[in-house]
Amino acid sequence: MKSSKLIVIILIVSVAGFVIYSLQNNTTPTNEDYVEFIQQERAEMEKFMKDGVGSPFSKDSIVFEGLKFFPVDARYRIKAKLKPIEGKKVVVLATSDSKEQKYLEYAFAEFELDGITNQLLILEVMEMGPQRGKLFLAFSDETSGRETYGAGRYLDVKKIPAAKSVELDFNLAYNPYCAYNDKYSCPFPPKENLLKVAIRAGEMSYHP
Repeated sequence: MKSSKLIVIILIVSVAGFVIYSLQNNTTPTNEDYVEFIQQERAEMEKFMKDGVGSPFSKDSIVFEGLKFFPVDARYRIKAKLKPIEGKKVVVLATSDSKEQKYLEYAFAEFELDGITNQLLILEVMEMGPQRGKLFLAFSDETSGRETYGAGRYLDVKKIPAAKSVELDFNLAYNPYCAYNDKYSCPFPPKENLLKVAIRAGEMSYHP
């Protein structure tokens, strides 16, 4: 066999071996990895609620009875389109203790779920302090007042400059502190965030 042909064969075998190795050692997270991640986040949340400094259960000696969650469902891990807002305005939200909190419009997050196009208003914290400039997302849906807290739930959103999309992982949706202790002041969702679909993901109602 000529040396040139031998070199070609070696190259082909090498490339094939590399492809097989890459497929066998693919580091892309699997659904099992994702479920494990969500369960770990929930376990840490439960630990904080039970023993953490600043937990709503540490105030007034309220007994912690454990949190309840929907089963993890990757369908509710959504990549939403970010729609910028021209001429951003201040939004005033009513709170659970009959007060008000002011936020600045940031952007709309648009996504499709159950064949329905949905849109959520993401707000930016205005008040002075460590939270200033961070994003705030409060929403209610068709489960609110039935399976989930009636006044809505919150979802953390990471601010990424110039981003055109945002991940909304409703498996990480959580209750405001006033769901456990009515001495906390919790802003209600803006009228734009009253969804007409059921988000059966994240934290459920707390029933001690």
